[in-house]
Amino acid sequence: MGFSKRLALLTVITTLSSSLRPAWAERFELQEATLSDIQAAFEAEALTSVELVQLYLNRIEAYDSQGPAINALITVNPEALAIAAEMDTARAAGEIMGPLHGIPVILKDNFNTVDLPTTAGSAVLAEAIPLTDAFVVQQLRAAGAIILAKANMSEFAASYGRLGYSSMGGLTLNPYNLGRDASGSSSGTAAAIAANFAVLGTGSDTAGSIRGPAAVAGLVGIKPTLGLTSRSGIVPLTLSFDVVGPMARTVTDAAIALGVMAAPDPADPVTLSGPSTPIADYTQFLDADALSGARIGLVQNFLGGNPRVDALTAEAIAQIEGLGATVVPIDLPEALDSPWTYMTPAWDNEFKFQIEAYLATLPDPFPQTLPALIEASQVPAIADSATPMNPARLESLEAALEASGLADPGLLYNLTYELPRVRQLLLEAMAENSIDALIYPTMACPASPIYTVEADPTYVCSADDPYEAGYLANLSGFPDITVPMGFTEAGLPIGLSFMAEAYSEPKLLGFAFAYEQASLVRQPPATTPALSGEVIDY
Repeated sequence: MGFSKRLALLTVITTLSSSLRPAWAERFELQEATLSDIQAAFEAEALTSVELVQLYLNRIEAYDSQGPAINALITVNPEALAIAAEMDTARAAGEIMGPLHGIPVILKDNFNTVDLPTTAGSAVLAEAIPLTDAFVVQQLRAAGAIILAKANMSEFAASYGRLGYSSMGGLTLNPYNLGRDASGSSSGTAAAIAANFAVLGTGSDTAGSIRGPAAVAGLVGIKPTLGLTSRSGIVPLTLSFDVVGPMARTVTDAAIALGVMAAPDPADPVTLSGPSTPIADYTQFLDADALSGARIGLVQNFLGGNPRVDALTAEAIAQIEGLGATVVPIDLPEALDSPWTYMTPAWDNEFKFQIEAYLATLPDPFPQTLPALIEASQVPAIADSATPMNPARLESLEAALEASGLADPGLLYNLTYELPRVRQLLLEAMAENSIDALIYPTMACPASPIYTVEADPTYVCSADDPYEAGYLANLSGFPDITVPMGFTEAGLPIGLSFMAEAYSEPKLLGFAFAYEQASLVRQPPATTPALSGEVIDY
């Protein structure tokens, strides 16, 4: 049976089963299930972790390499069902490890895992199994999470014109439109969670790499304050800006995951300068009335990239004002109009030395230096394969060999003067307007056509760089939360970002939750509908 016919049949089955359901029954539906839905089904003994994992594996089999062939994942954990069985046994004995007990999660494939390869999207690292888990992976496992799979990503977390492409995983597609990308670099995680291959995922964000993919996949993505979450055991791109955070379909689930991930880590000293008492439960800040009385600043500098994005932003403003907030249009100082210029000194000079420090942690026979990594990336087995390294990414690695490095005068000036000035300018703009948070479209344009499409007349984008607004959170180290705010006429999701001062996650989560509950715009992609057995009445 063809994919379209199967989709129609599944729709009929779902409609019929709904009409036959007894009025008294509780219903679990995997398609958009939240952590609360899953835990309720666990507690009612209507669902086990083994059954849950199998349902997600069914979806991965049906939709990742077949059907729409989203191609979101690099590795699926062969031990996931066995681990789930252990979780079920522990639950039956009354031993609950934490809020993610028995919950499958998907990791971006630059998070170290001792039981699965960590490739950062590089075919060179196809079988590289680190000696230790990343710190945040330890946190997730300690909370009871099951690492279900590792997700594809832009190679070494930088896209260079091929968003969501890697020599290890090929190209990830946007499940809402298979001719559009899933942004980058946390593309695979975003596509996987949107297509409901798991309820939670992780990403890393150096220049919008959590928020862009989350926005174009209709997800909530949290780029935390630099220092709230540890980067130890994460393949680095630019540590001056790198952060890691959760991606989920709801603000509540993202808040739960953030509480698990955020903790001080001596192996990442920047985490030791944060709050003296880590917040373990961010759900306490989720208030549907959080926007009442708030003053929100709409950043004008980065509007105008796409008419539909601007129209959705206007609708979001009306909803936010309807919740009791005052929205103030503000223009950030002209010095912030080209934020990428502040990123280049670190971007250009840090990678070589930081990636070599990471490579040195891998066992033989994997490359230990950047020249060795470049050489290995050009062997015929990779260069002549169906998925060679992106030529522009290869050129960027070669350019990094010529960089001055961590002692570069321009880098030192940037870190000691320019980046503090960016922070100060943002804080002054907020203070002058008595602003509680800034908002802006997460991306100025919808998801772009995949790199293999030569022309797509339906794609409209007049912004030079649709990611520009998001760079401000990386430059300042401030937190930024993206929430779905609607769809284009072609059904592509668009996101709205909330940003404020360092360690303001509690406030931002409250605002994001209030807006989410008032708008409720998220819809699952039509390309990955519910499968048989995903609806359970109990």
